Amino acid sequence: MALHLDLTGLFGDGSDGRLTRDEFDAALPRAIAAREAHLAAKPEWRGLGGRSDFLDECQARAKEVLEEQAPEALVVLGIGGSALGAQALLSALAPLYQESQPAAGRPRVFVPDSVDPDWLGALLEHLPLERTHVNVISKSGGTIETSAEFLVFYDAIRQAVGSDEEARKRFTITTDPASGHFRKIADELGFTTLTVPPGVGGRFSVLTSVGLFPAELAGMDTQSLLEGAARVDQKLDAAEPTADAALAYALAHVLYMERGKPIHVHFPYSQRARLLADWYAQLWAESLGKRVDLSGAEVHVGPTPVRAVGPTDQHSQCQLYVEGPDDKVYTLLKLGKFGRELTVPEPFVESPAFSHLAGRRLDELMEAERQGTEVALLEAGRPVCTIELCKLDAFHVGQYFLFLEAATAYAGGLLGIDPFDQPGVEAGKVAALALMGAPGYEERAQQIRANQAARTLFTLTC
Repeated sequence: MALHLDLTGLFGDGSDGRLTRDEFDAALPRAIAAREAHLAAKPEWRGLGGRSDFLDECQARAKEVLEEQAPEALVVLGIGGSALGAQALLSALAPLYQESQPAAGRPRVFVPDSVDPDWLGALLEHLPLERTHVNVISKSGGTIETSAEFLVFYDAIRQAVGSDEEARKRFTITTDPASGHFRKIADELGFTTLTVPPGVGGRFSVLTSVGLFPAELAGMDTQSLLEGAARVDQKLDAAEPTADAALAYALAHVLYMERGKPIHVHFPYSQRARLLADWYAQLWAESLGKRVDLSGAEVHVGPTPVRAVGPTDQHSQCQLYVEGPDDKVYTLLKLGKFGRELTVPEPFVESPAFSHLAGRRLDELMEAERQGTEVALLEAGRPVCTIELCKLDAFHVGQYFLFLEAATAYAGGLLGIDPFDQPGVEAGKVAALALMGAPGYEERAQQIRANQAARTLFTLTC
């Protein structure tokens, strides 16, 4: 029942571009200092697995919604960290094809993390709005995309059910407990709310009400999800620094960044785990890509996370990975056991393409494919490590979340940056608010328009 990390393939003998163990060991004191600093100011998200308060309120609200409304659909409105965790959970743990065949007695769940009018318009046309519940997620309440989605869906549901009073019952707002636009609206108008803890940023919030409420309504084993996270948190805390798996993962990746390998490929060999890799990409990129370090010096540091899914991307990306520039580090995600067994039947015709497949299971083929990628990369001198989950269930997904969150925090310490802010994202939010005419952003809008007008444009029409 443990997450297993194999770093063997990250190390070489000095004859290729991989680290040696001596180089890694020489950097350990630096990593230990980063770990000590992190644990001294241990953030709130590290202890989420051992808490019951968020799960209790999510279970109570989910029970109320199911009993009083029996919704056919749940729509989760959020973007970035307010959506990617729920998407990853649904992909990994909900029934396959849950948007058409959910668990018995549970709603279909949709997470339209965009303001694309084609996408949202089609969803609105598809949904039984009078039997739809909406979970709005915004910690600050000022996220322009979520605000726009909320207004569109509220109006549509109000029209479907015939009154504001009935419409409000079909909304649950997950937001800050004390401040922000959505908190003010909820308090004034009587929307039911769930809590996003002030000390937990969006990309670290999947184990709060942000992820737990959609998971609970979808029928997942949310208790085991938290228990898996708690298990990793306890193991990391109790480990000697040299045996801290998340610290070793972080140190190796930072050392590779510093030697010209800033592209980090996350490569799950499980179709159901593909959106775990999307969640990882935001966590790794938004936490570690920073212009300044903690001293205020400009460093422009950060990895570029890339998602690949096996075996599909063996046929679309591995040519680049094996023979292209040696600027990447690879993490293969392995499942010890799949949820189903499917055996290849006897072939209906003699063929050398079929003879070795008869009687073999598809999970055997998946693992052979994963090992094949690993072998090809290692023989090309490329650094590869493996994260193994015994199986893809709630307990192990909880382990995966906490492990990578801890590794991200450690990596931030090693890089000397703040892994918990996102000024680059905020800059884009401010620009969008200004361009949409939000009050208080008039001067910024003028600056943007003046800069746009002054540009020399190179445009072509086909």
